[in-house]
Amino acid sequence: MIDLRSDTVTRPSKAMLEAMFSAPVGDDVFGDDPTINALETKAATITGKEAALFCPSGTMANQIAINVHTRPGDEVICHRHAHIYYYEGGAIMRNSGASVCLLEGDRGLITAEDVEGHINPENDVHRPLTTLVEVENTMNKGGGACYALKELTAIAEVCRKHRLKYHLDGARLFNALAVTGEKITDYTSLFDSVSICLSKGLGAPVGSVLLGDKSFILRARRVRKAFGGAMRQAGYLAAAGIYALDHNIERLVEDHRRARQLGELLSEMKYVERVLPFETNIVIFELRKELPAMQFLDLLKTYDIHALAMGTNTIRFVTHLDYTEEMLTRTLEVLQGLKP
Repeated sequence: MIDLRSDTVTRPSKAMLEAMFSAPVGDDVFGDDPTINALETKAATITGKEAALFCPSGTMANQIAINVHTRPGDEVICHRHAHIYYYEGGAIMRNSGASVCLLEGDRGLITAEDVEGHINPENDVHRPLTTLVEVENTMNKGGGACYALKELTAIAEVCRKHRLKYHLDGARLFNALAVTGEKITDYTSLFDSVSICLSKGLGAPVGSVLLGDKSFILRARRVRKAFGGAMRQAGYLAAAGIYALDHNIERLVEDHRRARQLGELLSEMKYVERVLPFETNIVIFELRKELPAMQFLDLLKTYDIHALAMGTNTIRFVTHLDYTEEMLTRTLEVLQGLKP
């Protein structure tokens, strides 16, 4: 089976499993799971943040941040395709009672100018109080698009000017860094809070880390408890995250190379109308109007290749550490031979 549905489909390697099975554990609710403590310290050190919190999922990490940064009736500014709004089950409204201001932007990327133009006046009681700006890097529905550090810095300046909090959904931040070559602290230093996923490109089976200053993480820990996210002997899972941070960051460039080869071939296929620019490990392409996405996916399944529809005529491929060179060769052969 060739699985291009997501980079969340990976399975722990033998070495990662050995690290998990040998991990010392305790009760994290009491704060004495040494492996979780080690992961949180490592993540904070890598990102230059004061503290970190291990969470079961990226959705929980993001939603905890939103809950800490807002009060019911406040407003969050984000792109209309942002994961926190589009793919997290309405959790902004369900869990925090916050409203959203949804911006447009090429490939899911918003600008400082647009953010500033959508901040509600504090003295206008008819409109929600703007308190939080969120960006996603890389941008999932934008085909793995990467923010320019200059633009993120400009948005940070707008946030400081208007006393707004600034959150980064950095689920695939390491993918962005593999493209830009910049230091992670150049990015994370701009934000009040950052979430980083361990179970996407980095290959851990479970988990994300939420990062911020000590005061923020103390409040975040309380919210995690209220959301049902407090775990006990979860050091077995944290060990996978430590292994991922130690061993699976540099190899992300291989995922990007394979995605690039897929994107280049798809750009030449007559059944493809358009391919979004591909920078990282995500390739999104539009089929001809007369070719429905589900029909194309069913055709791929006959070759045991699996992917996801992102719209009526839109398909997403995501490369990952379990997508091998042999699988790439086979996929390219199939795509080149298709006559849908």
